[in-house]
Amino acid sequence: MIRVLVVEDDPVAADAHRAYVERVAGFTVAGVVHSGNEAIRFCSRNPVDLVLLDFYLPDTHGLAVCAALRAASAPVDVIAVTSARDLSVVRAAVSSGVMQYLLKPFTFATLRGKLETYAAWRAQVVGPGEVGGQNDVDRMLSELRTPGQGPLPKGLSASTLESISAALGDAAEGMSAAAIATTVGIARVTARRYLEYLADNGIAQRRPHYGSVGRPEVRYLLVKG
Repeated sequence: MIRVLVVEDDPVAADAHRAYVERVAGFTVAGVVHSGNEAIRFCSRNPVDLVLLDFYLPDTHGLAVCAALRAASAPVDVIAVTSARDLSVVRAAVSSGVMQYLLKPFTFATLRGKLETYAAWRAQVVGPGEVGGQNDVDRMLSELRTPGQGPLPKGLSASTLESISAALGDAAEGMSAAAIATTVGIARVTARRYLEYLADNGIAQRRPHYGSVGRPEVRYLLVKG
């Protein structure tokens, strides 16, 4: 079993990531922590193979955690799980030895793909022995470059999903299906299907909004972290 430490400051997102990992065969959750210093201490005291690392932590940046783990020669690999889109951060992450870079928000299928790709790579490199030649090295490295994005359900497009996620990200109090439909320029029933997909995959939360009369309106709030 590949032992995973989830590092995420948002409790809701942390629970979602833990649940996701536990659904993937061959992986087990070694622990869940909510800060960089907790992550460093946990790795120094407990066996961990892989860290799912948020970059925007309350006490330090994820890159600083990577540097501390490397300085301590901790035998762990890191997958960045972050909303950081700056090219400078991506470059620094690669330089720090980050194995995969997963942008929030994401679905279970996407994380599962990353984990399975990592497991395939790990199966070839862990243990004694040596490579037979350049082709073996190329094959091992290619495992990490294998796309891990799971397919969307039929009728959903990645571009529309990204537009809806972006709109939700700008709405501090969430948005209804009708509001999303107007913002993105799609039918209300279509907007609801995308929003339900995000909610079912732990990317958004359903929140009832009570008005003056009638039934409460369901608003969808993006899970951030």
